Amino acid sequence: MKLIKTLLAGAAALLVSAQALADINVGISLSLTGPGSGLGIPMQNYYTKVFPQTIAGEKVNLIILDDATDPGKGVANTRRFVTEDKVDVIIGSTITPVAAAMAPVAAEAKTVQLAASPVGVPPGQDGWLFRLPQGNDVMAHPIVQHMKKNGVKTVGFIGYTDAYGELWLKAITAEAEKNGIKVVAAERFARTDTGVTPQALKLTSANPDAILVVATGSGAAMPELALLERGYKGKIYQTHAAATPDLMRIGGKAVDGTFVVSGPAVIAEQLPDSHPSKKLAIDFVTKYEKAMGPNTRNQFAGHAYDSQVALEKAIPMALKKAKPGTPEFRAALKDSLESMGRTIFSHGVMNWTKDDHWGYTNETGVLLKVVNGKFAVEQ
Repeated sequence: MKLIKTLLAGAAALLVSAQALADINVGISLSLTGPGSGLGIPMQNYYTKVFPQTIAGEKVNLIILDDATDPGKGVANTRRFVTEDKVDVIIGSTITPVAAAMAPVAAEAKTVQLAASPVGVPPGQDGWLFRLPQGNDVMAHPIVQHMKKNGVKTVGFIGYTDAYGELWLKAITAEAEKNGIKVVAAERFARTDTGVTPQALKLTSANPDAILVVATGSGAAMPELALLERGYKGKIYQTHAAATPDLMRIGGKAVDGTFVVSGPAVIAEQLPDSHPSKKLAIDFVTKYEKAMGPNTRNQFAGHAYDSQVALEKAIPMALKKAKPGTPEFRAALKDSLESMGRTIFSHGVMNWTKDDHWGYTNETGVLLKVVNGKFAVEQ
């Protein structure tokens, strides 16, 4: 009898071990404090209140850490994910410099990183890095098309000194030049700056037909307000990192008339029925606002939703090749994301391939206008 009990106990232990091995561990590094908190908190809300507890019949464990909008903290979080938590996939961060700092650690551990910011890394170093947001080139397209349609010939730029700002300056310059528009002034500021008076004065002196502001979350209103306070009368455009309620909350009535490029998720109901993302965008908005309340939808919460869409398609494919918690499964997950084909996201149509970890097309971006404190699709 004692031998039977021992064997049963051993079998139970093996069963528990097998079940633990089947768990899918997801490490999520978000900017929950610091300047990027307006982007990270909506994603955290989605993961804690909406994200499913299982995918393809396997339990999903979410390990959410705050990177405090600090690249060093993002690196520390990533090292913990790959060494202590043994995660199968990493999500984050919401801020480009933080996501960029995380990327080499994830790549070294051969673990997929789903970045929640349009992060660029040197060629050949993004083998394990996939982007949930649209690339800057894709999002610059509708901005420049709108400028061209409205007779804009010259444009000014004010953006962050970091990678996000530089990548956007490169993207808008190239797209503008292709359409006969010249960038006549470019000013930069740090994410931690509390004012941009000198930069605003230089831009208003140059008096371009339009100005593109490149900033994120709650920081996006500050440079625009500085321009308006100094009498700028031209058109002002913002990037998709500013497509959050924080722009209107901080900017107030002053930002009415601002043009903001966005993925389709935040204006789900305004999309035409023919738009491929309308069904999923409405599904995202319905689920998120049921959990968080009316009018809480957010660009970055939409990226969290899209990470679910991607994993729900890729994980079943990877499970056919290996078990979670193994290097083989992590490699299979990468292969699955690269081969899952055309996939509708709430933010557009995605088609990652081995050679393209951005995936979106020029039809993705939607230009919005702030009207009476709300986003409306620009006609």
